[in-house]
This record gives sequence, structure tokens and C-alpha cells, in this order.
Amino acid sequence: MSTVRKHDFISVQDYLAGEELADQRHEYVAGIVSAHAGETNRHHAIATNATVALANQLRGTACRAFNSDTKVRIRTAAGTRFYYPDAMVVCRTPPPGESFQDEPVLIVEVISETTRRIDEGEKREAYLEIPSLAGYVLVEQSSYSAVVYQRDGQAGGDQAFHRSIVSGLDAVIRIEEIPLELLLGELYEDVVLGETDSPGRS
Repeated sequence: MSTVRKHDFISVQDYLAGEELADQRHEYVAGIVSAHAGETNRHHAIATNATVALANQLRGTACRAFNSDTKVRIRTAAGTRFYYPDAMVVCRTPPPGESFQDEPVLIVEVISETTRRIDEGEKREAYLEIPSLAGYVLVEQSSYSAVVYQRDGQAGGDQAFHRSIVSGLDAVIRIEEIPLELLLGELYEDVVLGETDSPGRS
């Protein structure tokens, strides 16, 4: 996601209250709020395909797919964060009145050259600290490929995940811990790829 940062410190309570009334979504990193810039139709198409594919595969299970309107809360020693992933899977939901999720098992972000640094840096580091997370998938917009971080349970932090790249429309993303399989071709259905995105877009 592309963001425009505001540097005034805001409490978690004020952030959540503000999001209920805001016309635009904002993410939150230890008191700093980031307002989203616009996303391309390509971005929305891939994100929607991911949510639909996940929902179809999870039908009849205890897990549910959520789209980018749902926040994830991450509480770390460095402070609380709220992000809006493009898609995620949750198998244990908080009370229905909450506006965020605490225990995603899978997070999907659609990335571009303008969002790669934050999605592969800041967000990756935060997401991989979530105890419930089994996988983090970064889906490209300029090629039929995705980077997959999957928990292997052998160590803590980033070392608990191994990184792989899947490419080609026939490739399959397997998250064994859930278990779940996603055909890469489903994510790109009816999507026209582009080489790059305009600056400030995601």
C-alpha cells in the first residue's frame, strides 16, 4: 500500500475512533498515522481475486477470508501497529464489534515498485512477529509471480519462516500449516499486467 505520513503522535484509542469516521483508510505505526494514496485497478483486481479464491477454498472450515477493509493489529515491544492487508485469513476471530483482527494465519499484499520497500521491509518485519501467522504472500503486479514466507517452526522471529518464489500461472502457493493451496493463475484471472505503476500509486 502506498501511504502519505502524518507525523503528529496519536494514541491507539484516538486512531481507532478516527477510523470509524474517516472517509479514507489510515495505517498506524506506534503513534504515527499513514493515509493511503490511491491504488490502481490492477491492484484492486488482484487483491479481489485473492480474497475470492481464499473464501472459496475456506468454505466449510473454521477459517474466513477478509478483504482490505479489515485491519490487523500487531502489538510489539516497539509499539502497536495497525495495517490494512490486501487479503488475510483468520481462524479465530475477536468479538464481532471489534474493527480489527489480532490472529491472522495468512496475509497477502499486492506489491509494486513503489510499495516494495515497505511491504518487504517494515510490514514483513511486523507481520512475521505475529504468533498465529503461518504465511505471508507478496503478489507482484508486473509478472506472474509471488514471494512466499512460510513458517517452519524451527526458530523464532524471521528465522521461523523460509522464503520462496513461485512463478507462472500454473504455480501453486502452498501454506501447509493451515493447510491451503492457491493457484497463482487464480490471482491473475482477467488481470492485464503492467511493467510499473505510476509514482505514489500501489
